[in-house]
Amino acid sequence: MAKLYINEKKKKGHINPEIYGHFSEHLGRCIYEGLYVKEDSGIPNKNGMRSDVVNALKEIRVPVLRWPGGCFADEYHWKDGIGPKQSRKKMINTHWGGVLEDNSFGTHEFFELCEQLGCKTYINGNVGSGTVQEMSEWVEYMTFDGVSPMADLRRANGHEKPWRVDYFGVGNENWGCGGNMTPEYYANLYRRYQTYVRHYDSAAPIKKICGGPNVDDVNWTEKVLETCYAKPAGGKGFHGFMDGLSLHYYVHPGGWDSKGSATEFDEKTWYLTLEKALYMEELIRMHSAIMDQFDPEKAIGLIVDEWGTWFDVEPGTNPGFLYQQSTMRDALVAAVTLNIFNRHCDRVKMACIAQMVNVLQSVILTEGDKMLLTPTWHVFHMYKGHQGAEALESFFGEELMTGTEETPVPALQESVSLKEDGTILATLANLSVSESYPVEIAFAELRPRQVKAAILTGQMNAYNTFEEPETVKGVPFQDVSVTETGVSFTIPACSVVSLEIS
Repeated sequence: MAKLYINEKKKKGHINPEIYGHFSEHLGRCIYEGLYVKEDSGIPNKNGMRSDVVNALKEIRVPVLRWPGGCFADEYHWKDGIGPKQSRKKMINTHWGGVLEDNSFGTHEFFELCEQLGCKTYINGNVGSGTVQEMSEWVEYMTFDGVSPMADLRRANGHEKPWRVDYFGVGNENWGCGGNMTPEYYANLYRRYQTYVRHYDSAAPIKKICGGPNVDDVNWTEKVLETCYAKPAGGKGFHGFMDGLSLHYYVHPGGWDSKGSATEFDEKTWYLTLEKALYMEELIRMHSAIMDQFDPEKAIGLIVDEWGTWFDVEPGTNPGFLYQQSTMRDALVAAVTLNIFNRHCDRVKMACIAQMVNVLQSVILTEGDKMLLTPTWHVFHMYKGHQGAEALESFFGEELMTGTEETPVPALQESVSLKEDGTILATLANLSVSESYPVEIAFAELRPRQVKAAILTGQMNAYNTFEEPETVKGVPFQDVSVTETGVSFTIPACSVVSLEIS
């Protein structure tokens, strides 16, 4: 029997809805065909945004969307994507597939999409190949309500009132595709560029995101904070230069040259993948330890704005499009990662899965006018109640292990939160391919009256296709009992379970 203890009297922090954010880049069929289609395409749309995709994304309450990249951001020049579509500049997307980018999806279209989704906006600016003036004018174009060249240009392009930019990333992966910079060089560029990300609306200041480390590069974290985080002698830290520091981490069982198939893998590879997913917790701890030295008040958020699985592309598809299927393995990676973010919500303030549609660990796949929801979408659907809730202390009395001798992993992993209506949401993942486990939940004082549960389960390689789009989906979980002291159930192998307890 696995005993899960929940202390409903001890809150660990607020779970920002933005932890459940998403990422959309000009890459493959993420935006074009996935999110955005021609208005006369025959695919139902509203101002070019696919209605089926938008509705599915609204169902999981997408809280924030990051755009236009990614590596693409540091070669994106925003003026190419405004004005009449027929006169917009065309370019070759040198990062992703070498295909023509016609810039028909630009600033106006991004805000249209976010308005339809009802989500916050996260713009990534160009430091790698752009100028301070270009970035400054983009912010002015988007957010200034007065008389100015850029505000007048926005009005001339059909949008009278400014938009709200909630987050602005100053560069992307500047240690790599964003310029191959040293941390000291980037940090000084960041100080300069962020100066001109003006708060034109004092009631809605833009939160500035500084480009952080790749995986475990703690030297980058330390050097950037030394340069960008001013701390007066004897006083508290001053974080005026940044509101967040990004972190990127992708999970794949092989090396970068051979990441492995998304659908054809054995148990050994399953456990190796999940072991790497669990490494996210160690990454958060190691970078948080450095951030704590500069910012013990945790005013700066750790922003994991690229995360997810990265496998070899599906056979027969453009290698530069990064199109991959999503199986129960991806669902478990999503579940354990979101559980980790929930448990570290005191430092992790936003995260964006990569990517939203048709690229890497997508929540949605499309093909022409057809659409399917991946197992990862179902995890986000089961976890959406954590958004805006208060994380609660929870732990298993005895840690059960599964996996192989080379890659042992915890069999069960969880996170728990208290929602505004007083309901407790517990989300559990069973990482074992073959073993089910009896679970008993005990509380500090609460005596539950009722529980509503859902489950996502299937064979480890199971996935949805356009011919069979509901092979893997979340369904009600009936085999749960309320006991005198808590809740009791058996969690099946290879599954994710959510329980709403009151």
